[in-house]
Parts: sequence; structure tokens; C-alpha cells
Amino acid sequence: MADPHPRRKRTARGGPWAVPGFRLLLAGQFTSTLGDYCFAVALPWLLLSGKGGGPVLLGAVLACYGVPRVLTIPLGGVLADRFGGRRVMLLADIARAAATAVLASLAASTTPQLAWLAPIAVVLGACSGLFLPSSYTLLPSLLGKDELGRGNALSTMANQVGGVLGPTAGGALVALFGATPALALDAGSFAVSAFALLRLRTGRTAAEAPSPEEQAPAGPSFGTLLRHGRLLHVVLAVALVANLAYNGTIEVALPGFAHQHLGAGGYGVLLTCLSLGGLAGSMVAARARQDRAPAKLFAVLAVVMGIALGAVPYAGGLPGAAAAIALYSVASGWQNIVAVTMLQTWIPPALTGRVMSLVMLAVMGTFPVSVALAGFGVRRLGPGPFFPIAGAAIAIAVLTALTQRAFRTHRPGQAFEAPTEVGTAGTPPPTPSPEPATATPATTSAASTISAATTTTTTHRTVPRSQESQG
Repeated sequence: MADPHPRRKRTARGGPWAVPGFRLLLAGQFTSTLGDYCFAVALPWLLLSGKGGGPVLLGAVLACYGVPRVLTIPLGGVLADRFGGRRVMLLADIARAAATAVLASLAASTTPQLAWLAPIAVVLGACSGLFLPSSYTLLPSLLGKDELGRGNALSTMANQVGGVLGPTAGGALVALFGATPALALDAGSFAVSAFALLRLRTGRTAAEAPSPEEQAPAGPSFGTLLRHGRLLHVVLAVALVANLAYNGTIEVALPGFAHQHLGAGGYGVLLTCLSLGGLAGSMVAARARQDRAPAKLFAVLAVVMGIALGAVPYAGGLPGAAAAIALYSVASGWQNIVAVTMLQTWIPPALTGRVMSLVMLAVMGTFPVSVALAGFGVRRLGPGPFFPIAGAAIAIAVLTALTQRAFRTHRPGQAFEAPTEVGTAGTPPPTPSPEPATATPATTSAASTISAATTTTTTHRTVPRSQESQG
């Protein structure tokens, strides 16, 4: 008699690597991440080097990408639940492969213009938004529940390795051959990812659906948490300010500074340092003892981030800029772990998904505004002054958060409790909190403060894709 659960038996014996679909998914992810970083170098170089280009055009194109990406994320979740995540991901990758191929063709034959860059960016952004929530459904359909944590870890590592190798390869490719071959390579990476998804076979089981008991609400409601969760209010405010400063600096000011002073190869080195620093920061956080006052550690790391970011253009050429970027990224990677852990242990387990989705949408919503403002700011002030301004904004936002008692006095294991009386504020007493579930890359993927800058860690790209390919 055939085993009704062959997938579970394979994972029990050999872990995620024993599942052919998982290996196929990881290969597609890794290839896609390499192409993504090549794109991250090629697009700014294309727009900053052309006759009609400049930081304003770069900011406008990135805004055309960012707005539809944020708007289509909820739709992506609905489509994934109705038609299956793999199918939505496959169609999104096919569309992005075609759009990027058109972009490469036009880049080789005509001057960059917003008239044709904007619709391509809109397609890429919309497909990215559809892909992102769909990707969260894929690993659970490939692996047993007991292997999901390890599978997510391996998925993150694949993206991190791609983040280390991709920027240097992209910088070298652009320096030697120009932007067009790098864009063509990215189109090919989408095609490889689509082929991997086409070959993938998943099987959702009834056991993977939440039981009625799991679906039933327990404890405070989401509305109660939104009204009375002062810690959440503070974290959201800090995340919005910090990412508003961070995104434009990394995505517009950094390539502008590198274009003026360091060259394409130097820009690739800086992106590599961002990835290596984020990985190192996550490793430090994993080895560090749990801090009894996480808000104070969070603030210290924010000050380090602000100083390091502000020093980038004034640190003495490529070696100094690379060291400053690496220090910033180490502190950012560590800070993200502190922030995510703080939220995960404080949020009632039944509300974790909705609250973290709210945080992610708040963070991602700053992207189009930030890059658009940065485009005008860099044109008016130049890229150099943008770094200390952004660094100061990040540090001041977190130091201001320390004035809020709910943030300043938060302790590990302290959970949210609904006030017993209307208008009751203050910090709820510490209560035992269940161990948070293993954070998926998308959760730890929350930049400067809970942002897409960490998840892989995340990697600070012109068009981030590493989050999208994680389960």
C-alpha cells in the first residue's frame, strides 16, 4: 500500500533537501536573486548615464515601481488563496521576464525616457506585489510543518549568498559591457525562476488548514490592539520616519554618490557591504544574550546607524565608504532582530499575522515617497548632504521614541493586555508569553527599523526581490 504522506517521510529522513521541489525552488531563488542585484546596479546606471537621465528620472521610475507594488499586495494574497500561490508566482515571473526583456531591448536602442520606463516599472511593481504574498504559501505546500523553520532558514541563506555575489557581479558586468547585458541577465533570471515554478509540484493537505479552534479569536481584538497598543504606535512611527529617510538615501543618493566618485564597480562593492553587514548583524544578534532593556539597545544601535550612514560620503573614498556602509548594516541587521523580537513577544499570538502585515505595509508605503523626494533633494543638494540628514533623522526618531514609557520600559516577555477601564493607559504588567514562532524571512525582512532591509537581509536593492521568493 502506498504511503499517504511520502513528503513527510522524506522530510523526516533528510530534511528539506530531501524534497526535490524544495531544491528546485532554492535554485530558482538563487538565480533570481543574482539577476535582481544585477538589475539593481544596471537600472541606476542606465538612468544616470543617459542624456535625458538624472536623479529625478531615477526617483520617478522607482516611484512608479513602488506604488503599484504596495497596492497589489492585498490582491496577491486573495489570488493566491483562490488560485494557488505557485500559479500566481509563475504568471508574475513570466510577466516580469517579458517586461525586463523589453526594458533591455529599449535600453540598447533608445534614450531613457519616462514615457516607456514608467509603464514597465508599473508592470514590474504590480507583479512584485502579486508575487510577494503568494510566495508565503509555497514552502508550507512543499515541506512538513516540522521542517518549515529549517526550510525558511535555508531559503534566507540562498538569498543572502545571492546578495553577496550579485552586486559585485552586476557592477563588473555594467562596468565592462554597460547596463543592457545586465538587464538581459535579469530577464533571464526571471525565466529560470518561472521554469523552476513550472516544474514544481505542490500538494496542499487538509492538515495544513487552521482548525476552527485556531481560527477562533482569543484575547484582545485587533481593533483593541490598534486603539490601545502604545508600543505598536511608537514602533510604527519610528519605522515610518526611519524608512522615509533610509530608502531614498540607499536607492537614489547612494548610486548618485557612487556614480560621481566610485564607478560602477565601487557601487557594486557598497551593495555587497550592505548584504555582508546585514548578515553579520543577524549573526551577532543570534549570539548575543537577550537584553533586559531592548529599547535602550535599540536606541544605541540607531545612533550607530545614524553616525555610520552620515559618514559614508566623507569617510575617504571607497574603503571608508565601504566601512561606513558595513557598520551601518551590521547595526541595522542587529536592530531589526531586536525590533521584530520585541513585537513578536508582545503581540497576542492570534493577532501576529495582522499586526506584522500592518508593519510591513507601513514600511513599504514609504518607498515611493522617499525615492521621489530623494530624486529632487539630490538634484538640489547633491548626494553628499543627503547621508547625514538621513542618519540624523533615523537617530532622532528612535531617541524620541525613548520618551514614550511604553517603549522605554518594555521588557522581554511582556505581552499586550487590553486596558480594564476605558482610557486606562500605561504599560501592562509583564505576563508570560509563548515562544514566538520561527520568524520567516519575510518577517525578519522587516530596513532601517523593521524594514525590508533585513530580511535577506534584505538587501537594499533598487527593486527588492529576495523577500518575494521566500516562503
